[in-house]
Amino acid sequence: MDYLKEYQRWCESSEFDEETKKELLAISEEKEEIEDRFYKELEFGTAGLRGIIGAGTNRMNQYTVGKATQGLANYILEQGTGNKGVAISYDSRKMSKEFSLQTALILCANGIKAYLFENLRPVPELSFAIRELGCTAGVMITASHNPPKYNGYKVYWDDGAQIVSPRDKEIINKVRAVEKFSDIKQISKEEAIQKGLLHIIGTQMDDNYIEILKNLILNPEIVKKEGKKLKIVYTPLHGTGNTIVQKLLKELGMENVYVVPEQSEPDGNFPTVDYPNPEDPKAFKLALELAKKVDADVILATDPDADRLGIFAKDSKTGEYMTYTGNMSALLIAEYRISQMKEKGTLPNNGMLITTIVSSDLAKAIAKHYNLACPEVLTGFKNIGAVMKKAEENQDKTYVFGYEESYGCLIGDYARDKDGISAVMALCEAACYYQSKNKTLWDAMNDIYEKYGYYKEAQPSIVREGPQGAQEIKDMMTKMRNSEIKQVGNYKVLTFKDVEKDIVKDMETGEITRTGLPQSNVLYYELEENRWCCIRPSGTEPKIKLYMGVKGDSDEDATKKLEELKEAMLEIVQ
Repeated sequence: MDYLKEYQRWCESSEFDEETKKELLAISEEKEEIEDRFYKELEFGTAGLRGIIGAGTNRMNQYTVGKATQGLANYILEQGTGNKGVAISYDSRKMSKEFSLQTALILCANGIKAYLFENLRPVPELSFAIRELGCTAGVMITASHNPPKYNGYKVYWDDGAQIVSPRDKEIINKVRAVEKFSDIKQISKEEAIQKGLLHIIGTQMDDNYIEILKNLILNPEIVKKEGKKLKIVYTPLHGTGNTIVQKLLKELGMENVYVVPEQSEPDGNFPTVDYPNPEDPKAFKLALELAKKVDADVILATDPDADRLGIFAKDSKTGEYMTYTGNMSALLIAEYRISQMKEKGTLPNNGMLITTIVSSDLAKAIAKHYNLACPEVLTGFKNIGAVMKKAEENQDKTYVFGYEESYGCLIGDYARDKDGISAVMALCEAACYYQSKNKTLWDAMNDIYEKYGYYKEAQPSIVREGPQGAQEIKDMMTKMRNSEIKQVGNYKVLTFKDVEKDIVKDMETGEITRTGLPQSNVLYYELEENRWCCIRPSGTEPKIKLYMGVKGDSDEDATKKLEELKEAMLEIVQ
């Protein structure tokens, strides 16, 4: 793309409004900024769109959102399912409300029913609503936990999961086929309502969703009793979580829920955090201050679209609040729920715990202990959703639990995306249960390590921004792919997987087998002594992501081994 030529076209063409032109003319002397905005089109990838808000082909704006929606509409019409409708929700980010209404109206202009939430709602409730309403698709306007300047556009299909292959590629092709912004159909809100095409989703959906979650509680009497004493600090980090969490916990009998006041209201500027990511301990600063003030037992934070949950729990022995990784919190929930189902005789004989190839090997140990199948999928909860769908169709496996290391899990089959709201509920239930046994959540986590071994993981990233950075990331992946790495640090590589080429190589015998996974730009190294490493470029951010895990005899042993592995892997990649 000739970025200067495209920039000029946006500045002059009648296709673009005056506000857009004004924004672009203001950067006429900033060559690097113009290049970054126009060197490519914001790619509609397998997860939809995600980018910086602003004017330009490589930005989130009414034109790129319009093109994506028209392409989606063309695909739905080709499928003949427009009468089933599309559910649309949005989070607290800048332009989320505007993009969600625009999406709904373009669909309506194409004769497709749109079900638009009356106000911002979490991702998991959208996934639930798609299934509840029998929609053909769903759209969530969110950039998840990205910094404030970002927004995004996630597409779901009729099972409530994000689109997967081959449907994702078919939709991408339809989006790319929309060549002119003038091809995007328009309709007014009034006309869409008058024609019976635009429907507003009210609070009844919240009630239905909450009722489904409450039915998943395993020990309701313990929750009612201990909920009177348990002290919980919660923050939605200026996002959607507070629309549901407070009501849900209150109805369950949790009487001491303290919401961080400075972060309780939706705000796309996220003024109290660098970026609203519950994976980042810095996002917990205000929550930790409040927890110390009220002597809380547990601190919970959801990201803006409330599909991820981060936690701290009090160690009663030291009085310190201990942080949990996404692997730790999800597998604490898994061990609690699966052990209780086993005890109550409700654990299915054909049950499965679904995990991802970059998540903790502790998941496999838990699954083995309870005689559950443990399918491993690629990163992205949509791949967990695909396994759920296949099992539902074949009626050969029963979903028990699914999670990925990026702070997301799902405790039931009512939705097909990770659910930070139900994770809040499940952790609070677990805290009540362990409290009834005179234990804290931190005690429970240490019990799990004593039972299965000390598993630890790390996820360092290498950030490379802009067009030059994109090339550097590509070069790093090429270098790793073409290098026969036989050793990482002091440990031999046992097997090497190249998921893009669909090969698994035994490094001792040279034997080649297949991965059995969909094609993806992922490299995986299985090492001696229960160590592993994985590398892939991020699909939504300008970074290359590394994942790794170890198993130790103690916390100190595992920490030491993990640090050695991290240093060795970073040295090889860069």
